[in-house]
Amino acid sequence: MKPSAQLTHKIIAAQCGKSDRSLNPLPDTLLMLPEQNVNILLVDDQPKNLLTLSAILDSPGLNLVTADSGLQALRCLLNHDFAVILLDVQMPLMDGFETAALIRQRERSQHTPIIFITALNQDETHVERGYSLGAVDYLLKPFAPEIIKSKVTVFVELFKKTQLLEQQTALLEAANKKLECEITQRKIAEEALRHAHDSLEIKVQERTAQLAQANASLQAEITQRKMVELALFQEKEQAQVTLQSIGDGVITINAQGLVEYLNPVASELTGFPVQEAKGKPLSDIVRIVDETTREVCKSPAETAMRSGKQVCLDKPAVLITREGDELAVDNCATPLRASDNQIIGAVLVLRDVTAARHIEQQLSWQASHDALTGLVNRRFFENCLQKAVMTAKTSGQQHALCYLDLDQFKLVNDTCGHIAGDELLRQVTALFQSLVRSSDTLARLGGDEFGLLLFHCPLDAAERVASKLREQIQEFRFVWQGKTFSIGVSIGLVAIDANTQGVTSVMSAADSACYAAKNKGRNRVQVYQADDHELALQQSQMQWVARLTQALEENRFCLYYQSIVPSRQTSSLATHYEILLRLIDEQGNLVSPMAFIPAAERYNLMHCIDRWVIRTLFTSLGRHYREKQNPCRLLGDDCDCLYAINISGASVSDEQFIEFVREQLVLHEVPPQVICFEITETVAIANLRQAAQFMRSLKQVGCRFALDDFGSGMSSFAYLKNLPVDYLKIDGGFVRQIVDEPTDLAMVEAINHIGHVMGLQTIAEFVENKAILEKITAIRVDYAQGYGIAKPRPLLLN
Repeated sequence: MKPSAQLTHKIIAAQCGKSDRSLNPLPDTLLMLPEQNVNILLVDDQPKNLLTLSAILDSPGLNLVTADSGLQALRCLLNHDFAVILLDVQMPLMDGFETAALIRQRERSQHTPIIFITALNQDETHVERGYSLGAVDYLLKPFAPEIIKSKVTVFVELFKKTQLLEQQTALLEAANKKLECEITQRKIAEEALRHAHDSLEIKVQERTAQLAQANASLQAEITQRKMVELALFQEKEQAQVTLQSIGDGVITINAQGLVEYLNPVASELTGFPVQEAKGKPLSDIVRIVDETTREVCKSPAETAMRSGKQVCLDKPAVLITREGDELAVDNCATPLRASDNQIIGAVLVLRDVTAARHIEQQLSWQASHDALTGLVNRRFFENCLQKAVMTAKTSGQQHALCYLDLDQFKLVNDTCGHIAGDELLRQVTALFQSLVRSSDTLARLGGDEFGLLLFHCPLDAAERVASKLREQIQEFRFVWQGKTFSIGVSIGLVAIDANTQGVTSVMSAADSACYAAKNKGRNRVQVYQADDHELALQQSQMQWVARLTQALEENRFCLYYQSIVPSRQTSSLATHYEILLRLIDEQGNLVSPMAFIPAAERYNLMHCIDRWVIRTLFTSLGRHYREKQNPCRLLGDDCDCLYAINISGASVSDEQFIEFVREQLVLHEVPPQVICFEITETVAIANLRQAAQFMRSLKQVGCRFALDDFGSGMSSFAYLKNLPVDYLKIDGGFVRQIVDEPTDLAMVEAINHIGHVMGLQTIAEFVENKAILEKITAIRVDYAQGYGIAKPRPLLLN
């Protein structure tokens, strides 16, 4: 006898590795794919811009990756796929266009959308270059949040849809293969049924015609039954092998909730052998608790049997094993039905996700903590500070914020290297942690700066805590490779109460108080008082930081020039000019450099301003010389023009500044002989080695140098031997009173004489009238500069 159609179908399905239930239609979950986080790359060399963009784009489902240079952006592309890249055009070393070109060379990111961020005017050439590199759009600074969100959202949604389409396509292909297998199974089954039907008809005819062969037919039926039993046994064996080989734990229970089967993975997860678990209530074998609340979760298997639907726990859950160990698990239960659709039990599937959840928690920790010290980072700290400000306003609670800046940290870093500096930060962190409460929040804000948020702490108590921290740091000794260092800490302390305006204001106040502590001699605690004049000055300078940064982005600086002329009409010396800087404020008013230069120097913006001056001047000069065909007879020593540019101490100490100047000279085809850099005497003395190296490097290409405000130091002239300068600019404090003060006249004569002995040309500043001009002419000072000669005028090179 042939097997029946139903039995044949089961045999074929078993041979394909599926039960007859696999012939059901495709599951609804085919189109219900989990939504994944989308990566967005933000590239800008200005931390403030990165913070602004991050704040604008921060939303669930978006993973914002930041890079402060083109090189770092390329490194990020090694490990991530991005829905869109927001790329700043103007960046040092490698600008946005160069970065975009390199991005397009990578096969993995050839089609990633790039939106350029720029503060430049979008002329046609600029735009064409961007689009030729694969840009899809431009965003102008200052940022417009709604525009940025809308444009980025388009590419995020497109990226999501593309990912979803790819995943659905893969699932549909798998489902199609499965369907083809089922169709093949059904065809085979139909063929088997057809053959069985024909065989049955023959047997009926044989039985009718040959009753004598009844015994033979009965024997044949017995044989057929043995074959069926064998097929059923093989099907069962194959199902058990399948359950034992899969990576998830599978447990089946009957309608009474008693365990009937565990596969080896489930036995290993729960700690119960199959024979011991069989027949026991599921709750005795599987104990699942909520990962956060530690409450016992309702059994998903029992819920599935009651509801008749598949049930999965949607909250992070933990499986308590027989030995008391904890495993993070995902679990899902599905009801089992008999042929009459009655529920006869359930299947519980457990998946061990301990490793994956550990990685998830580790990534979450890294996003909110400083890798070096293990403390929370600035972003997490500001979130805590925001909550403290809110509770102070709504509940009348009092808190305090300490802004801590280590003193003499740079000495350790420069003397022993960054490895020693990192170890010092770790030891200081441990010391701080031992002195604060567990309820307080200690964070590393950046570099050697820390933040301490003291919850439920009035100002007088906070001052005692701050003083204790300062005393312990003062007593602390850092030892590195046989060297012992003493450090200190300057602390700015501010109260957080109902009058506190917000996170920005309280952080600004604490920062101002900290800087005031440093200015008063370091290693002290400064309590912020709103009416403190010195703190008000500190905050005023801090406000200049944002204004200057915005002015650089919006190109709101402008150049002036003031003539420096020979003091004697018969002199063969040539006229040259000092380039001066002005700022156009937000209302269009002209701002003197003395209003913003101190803030720029203090908050490390002068090197950016110096580069803006050089880039702007060289661009204009290069265009001027190309159009006028070099009118200044630059090949000889009788140049008609020389442009003097003031350089800050920050640029003198910047090792990359020299290369920047060289690049600008070559890029704009500016003759080096027409450029003279002015460095003040105090900067030169404070950075004597760097200043000498700076001068020698640029004099090799043809530039000249002037020592500005000469005489203001007056400690010794010996250092002049080490500085290859061409001009001495006599400090205007001596020149202004030269007519009436014999001492000032003697000082100017001495400086002028020393300069001439050393082969240098001298320049008198602050020549404000004819009488002063006659005096400096009489003592043979070479040049004169001042309002009595010419006032500053706008530089109008096109």
